[in-house]
Amino acid sequence: MRIKDVSLVLAGSTLIVTLGASPALADSSSLPAPDLTAVRTVHDTALSQGAPGALTRIDEGFTTYRVATGEADTGAHTAMDTGRRFRVGSVSKTFTSVVLLQLAAEGRVDLDAPANHYLPEPLPDDRITVRHLLSHRSGLYDYTNDMFYNTVPGFEAVRNKVFSYQELIDLSTARPLNNTPGAAYSYSNTNFVVLGQMIEHLTGTPVATQYQRRIFAPLRLRNTSYVHPRTTLSGSYARGYLRQDDTTLPLVDSTEQTVSWAQSAGAVISNGKDLNRFFSALLSGRLLPAEQLEEMTTMVPVTADGKQSYGLGLRARKLSCGTTVYGHTGTVQGYYTYAFTTSDGARSMTSLANTSNNGTVNATLGATLDASFCGSGTAAATSKSKSTAPARGYTEDIAPQVTRD
Repeated sequence: MRIKDVSLVLAGSTLIVTLGASPALADSSSLPAPDLTAVRTVHDTALSQGAPGALTRIDEGFTTYRVATGEADTGAHTAMDTGRRFRVGSVSKTFTSVVLLQLAAEGRVDLDAPANHYLPEPLPDDRITVRHLLSHRSGLYDYTNDMFYNTVPGFEAVRNKVFSYQELIDLSTARPLNNTPGAAYSYSNTNFVVLGQMIEHLTGTPVATQYQRRIFAPLRLRNTSYVHPRTTLSGSYARGYLRQDDTTLPLVDSTEQTVSWAQSAGAVISNGKDLNRFFSALLSGRLLPAEQLEEMTTMVPVTADGKQSYGLGLRARKLSCGTTVYGHTGTVQGYYTYAFTTSDGARSMTSLANTSNNGTVNATLGATLDASFCGSGTAAATSKSKSTAPARGYTEDIAPQVTRD
């Protein structure tokens, strides 16, 4: 196969995009090429707002685009690159949802049955169904609201702690329900902790085993793991930096932690390549039968403008160009993640900023969606960074190779 290398000059650095013969595309066939200049502008802005580094990887067929900016490790001044692993936070919820929906396809769980049918200890309201948990409509209080009311002290109190599922559920059920089950969308980590407990109760094996057997191994996600309660990341990874509530104080290195406070709601580790492969496989029908994929992608708006929706462990966002993409966002101490794909899984994008407790950075990073899926002429493409100088530590994490695996 002939390979074509295209070079683009961005702020004095050369960015090489690798192109190979691509399979026929469906939903993404009418999309313009990603605007890498706009991606870089988003990164620069995020760094000016306090993120140590940022990365974006876009995959479409055999074509891969990579942009990395800033630092993966501020102590060693190690440049960011797009191959690095990181904590994906709530993107983990989609992995958990896939396992649960596979169990539904096998006839082992009914989405509209009371969740208490499948749990070792009952929830306080028998009206809560499995579907309510998957769609954040159970009404269960999110215990993390109390746990991290004071950001850094709350984190340090649980950084090395190991919880059982039931301990976390009990923190939630000690408080009243937010609403009648099924009545309203109310995002809560508790829902996916309950689903993790449900998976383990139904299968008799750890959720880590189910992730590995059903998703990681079949898709050859070699950089994806669930190591709870081990605190370290392996291989090449980006360190995470948590902003303190008093923003005059230095960032806290939050890389090493059990993430036991989240578990099946947020403890997966991955990288851009693997997340793109996962969401591409999911939306193209490789992980779920058609019936369960339709259930998962049946979306209900969760914002007043209707541009953001939620299905079963899956988000949808309607972008400025009219394209709707599917995936999930993630926040865990030290990391913000966006991982989304087109409705056919043909073009996928993952972006990371290695900080958290900084909503401005999180909102800025979201602009990589428009840049990646809508191309030039979008808000992301025309916005200006606060600094016109090249961002510190900009790297071209690009190798001239065709992405085949």
